[in-house]
Amino acid sequence: MKKKSISYAKWGYIFLIPFFVVYIIFALVPLVQTFYYSFMDRYVDTGAISIFNPTGNVVDNGFCGLKNFKDVLIGENAQFTQAFVNTIIIWLVGFIPQIVFSLLLAVWFTDIRLKLKAQGFFKTVIYLPNVIMASAISLLFYSLFTKGGALDTLLNSGGDMSLLDQVWGARGIVGFINFMMWYGNTTILLMAAIMGIDTSLYESAQIDGANPTQTFWRITIPLIKPILAYVLITSMIGGLQMFDVPSFIGSDMGSPSGKLKTIVMIIQTGKDSAIGQVGAISVLIFIISAILGFLTLKVMNDEPGKKKKKKPAKSR
Repeated sequence: MKKKSISYAKWGYIFLIPFFVVYIIFALVPLVQTFYYSFMDRYVDTGAISIFNPTGNVVDNGFCGLKNFKDVLIGENAQFTQAFVNTIIIWLVGFIPQIVFSLLLAVWFTDIRLKLKAQGFFKTVIYLPNVIMASAISLLFYSLFTKGGALDTLLNSGGDMSLLDQVWGARGIVGFINFMMWYGNTTILLMAAIMGIDTSLYESAQIDGANPTQTFWRITIPLIKPILAYVLITSMIGGLQMFDVPSFIGSDMGSPSGKLKTIVMIIQTGKDSAIGQVGAISVLIFIISAILGFLTLKVMNDEPGKKKKKKPAKSR
């Protein structure tokens, strides 16, 4: 008698069940509820009074269409546009040096000709800030740069305003913290991408007389575009959801002058009262992230378009 063969294919689906259960409960259902509440004129009185519901009264007027989106964009207390601009500026202040510095380190560490020693030690050191909690680093920088802090005393020389009281000073500190926390992770990703490139391409380019700058722009950058797109999209989505560092440095009001107030900080301000308008802001973040991600992939995709096939010449 032939023994029945055991099919292991079903076990793959069985092991995926916990992931889908957790995803549905903690991601899909809240996402659907957020879209639902964004079209509802609903406030909840939990004892918190916010800019969305100054009176603190309970309001539940049911479906209101696009009213919440209109209120958060152009309403009397609308802060979304300014918060969006603040968020993008703070993200760019940290991301631009991050991608430049990470590319430079990734190329150095993967260059066979340089033969850098103690690479494992340096890789560990540059990744360590990513392990530390953002709140801990923010608290450290706040204590250093606040009025009377060690670095404030050194740089400000007894001036009336600390660096944290200046718009671009505070933005620069927040951007630097984000840069320091994430450049190690970006470096590791870019190193993995560069190490996946066939070394024979570099050898051929070197034989043909190409210098390191030419090989970087003509070989390295085009071949790591997928990872660059991934880094850009994930960093951009994380930037739109920025909260902890600006909140520690600029308080919940986004001081100075509200220039550190991000989109998620507005959500935190209204989450205990204005369910509908907070839902609308969350949906706007979702839509903006999707659009920016799509545009990034479109720009980074360098596949040639489909060329029209030439009709074969008729034989005479």
